[in-house]
Amino acid sequence: MAAKIIFIILFGFLLNSSAKAQEVIPIYSDYLTDNLFLIHPSMAGAANRNQIRLTARQQWFDVENAPSLQTLAVNGRVGDKLGVGGIVFNDQNGNFSKIGAYGTVAYHLLFSRSELDLNQLSFGISAGIIQHRLDQSGFTEFDPFVTGNNISDVFANMDVGMSYYYLDFYAHLAAKNIISVNRELFYSDAVPSNQRKYLFSTGYVFTNDSDWSYEPSTLFQLREVTNEMNIDLNMKVYRNVNFGQLWGGISYRNSFEGAEYTSEGEEIKSQQLRYITPFVGLDYNNFMFGYTFSYQFNSVVLSNNGFHQITIGYDFGKSRGRWNCKCPAVN
Repeated sequence: MAAKIIFIILFGFLLNSSAKAQEVIPIYSDYLTDNLFLIHPSMAGAANRNQIRLTARQQWFDVENAPSLQTLAVNGRVGDKLGVGGIVFNDQNGNFSKIGAYGTVAYHLLFSRSELDLNQLSFGISAGIIQHRLDQSGFTEFDPFVTGNNISDVFANMDVGMSYYYLDFYAHLAAKNIISVNRELFYSDAVPSNQRKYLFSTGYVFTNDSDWSYEPSTLFQLREVTNEMNIDLNMKVYRNVNFGQLWGGISYRNSFEGAEYTSEGEEIKSQQLRYITPFVGLDYNNFMFGYTFSYQFNSVVLSNNGFHQITIGYDFGKSRGRWNCKCPAVN
């Protein structure tokens, strides 16, 4: 009962916060390599064991100062129904960078009639602090706004979400970056203050009497201010082996054209993005290792070298038992 009261108070406080914010961690394909908590706050403590996940992503090895991202995510269960977690990240893109940390609280409701049957509804909320930095030390062009120094600004942000698992079926819903932004760092009114993004994902794990499992899934993203939409179509395959579990698959991401608006109301069409992402991984004892490669093949690309990402994970703590399903995200 006390956990419920704490969760409700925290939720209400953050919803009424007037802090500044900015869209924070980019949404790539981390969730396909067993890192669902990174994008869904409701997944904090949802699995049968506590988790640590470390990712490193590098884009375009042949481009100097190309974007790179590192994340460290930890989550686990406190008691029977309360989940907690934390995320720290470092995102570099040329002269611009951002670092930040998030804290998450989740609440899990079990509707199972049997201890072996999975029927779980989860709610989660994340709040964090982010520092944006702009390194102007290498700028040589004269501009009255360029000081030649490193300038920075600090923002707050929050995400909310819910997840539902019933045996081998699951669905997730999340609202990201829900606090409006005032982008003072770049002295530009052209950057919209509304950075809210909505995610919906669903999937099902098909099993039989063999050691193979098949998981088709989809992820839909909608950016509120421009109506930009992305959809991922995924297929993931699992194989149980003597030393653990092998898994891999492929994902296709397609965006639907939205529109950006300048401060004068002028409409600018955004480019349609298309990615193909194969990925592979291994679970061995308490450890996991995953690798993804994303290739962008829309009409305008900066490099053909693609995007590389490595994920390393460790599961710890006492297991809370196994459900009577091959539901890899929570089992």
